[in-house]
Amino acid sequence: MQTAIPCLFMRGGTSRGPFFDEADLPADVATRDRVLLAVMGSPDRRQIDGLGGAHPLTSKVGIVRRSKTPGVDLDFLFAQLQPDRDTVDTTPNCGNMLAAVVPFALETGLAAPQGDSTTLRVLTLNTDMQCDITVRTPMTPGGRRVEYSGDARIDGVPGTSSPITINFLDTAGSVCPGLLPTGRVLDRIEVPGVGSIEATCIDNGMPMVLLRAADVGRTGYESAAGLNADTELKARIEALRLVAGPLMGLGDVTAKNYPKMCLVAPPRAGGSIATRCFIPHVCHEAIGVLAAVTVGTACVLDGSITQGVASVAGGTVKTVSVEHPSGEFSVELELDPANPQNVVRAALLRTARLIMRGEVMIPDSVWRGRQR
Repeated sequence: MQTAIPCLFMRGGTSRGPFFDEADLPADVATRDRVLLAVMGSPDRRQIDGLGGAHPLTSKVGIVRRSKTPGVDLDFLFAQLQPDRDTVDTTPNCGNMLAAVVPFALETGLAAPQGDSTTLRVLTLNTDMQCDITVRTPMTPGGRRVEYSGDARIDGVPGTSSPITINFLDTAGSVCPGLLPTGRVLDRIEVPGVGSIEATCIDNGMPMVLLRAADVGRTGYESAAGLNADTELKARIEALRLVAGPLMGLGDVTAKNYPKMCLVAPPRAGGSIATRCFIPHVCHEAIGVLAAVTVGTACVLDGSITQGVASVAGGTVKTVSVEHPSGEFSVELELDPANPQNVVRAALLRTARLIMRGEVMIPDSVWRGRQR
């Protein structure tokens, strides 16, 4: 016997996974996590018995509910699973999956369209972060519906789609104690067996450690596949990550999915900076939304690891084009005129698409469903 659970399978940005109404999942967290593991087919390298796509970027889950927080429309809980592990991590954010939250809510009736466009305030429960998300909801013969087709293009996704605008309201120190959790814009970190490495430890939506690719003997333009095969580099980066974690107030990060690690290099395709991000043990074929926001923030901070590497125009409103292995990701940052080291707004463009609606089946030995 099996248990059927309603879900929508959606792409959000350059990630994808099943989305659930919280009311359709177990209230008990331990049972919920067992259900999500069964849904995705983890732990198994191929996730052959579930919906997972055998990669961290396609081993993600979104859980949505109407919010009870004043001024907030929806609550979003992101869950990161791994193909070959039995872990369900709800600590970090995911800006890509965030792009599908409002479409999911409109598709399932958790929220109603407002007009030709709909803007809803979303609270990400993982890190208590709020943002305003705007999607197009034109009138159709069947009423106002989410528009998925359009001319917006994001690197890492084929074709074009309707644009989704995400305006982050407060991302500094999403998981860490602050934007610069070590209290410094640049650190020289002693790593046992590796030596001394300069890095910027930063969290503007995603805890990250940025280091110059040249400082570890790489160009920063290598392919993701090439870096994933570079076991010597990955060992050095992981050694640095394990030392940086406690310095950032994150404790022992051995089993955590953060901080993410990022190699930076001068841009070579007309952007502001070139990046190669590890999430944290696999090199990302693009870059995460909040990782791009955090890298962009480092680019506008005087004295960070990006000094002399990044190319950013002047002014209090800056567009930072973050190059990555499959293209670029532009982030708009607004600085406080009275304190140029303070980023007051981060906005970006994503797309999303509903891929499948229906029920996902799990063994009833895992869960027999909610008794209504």
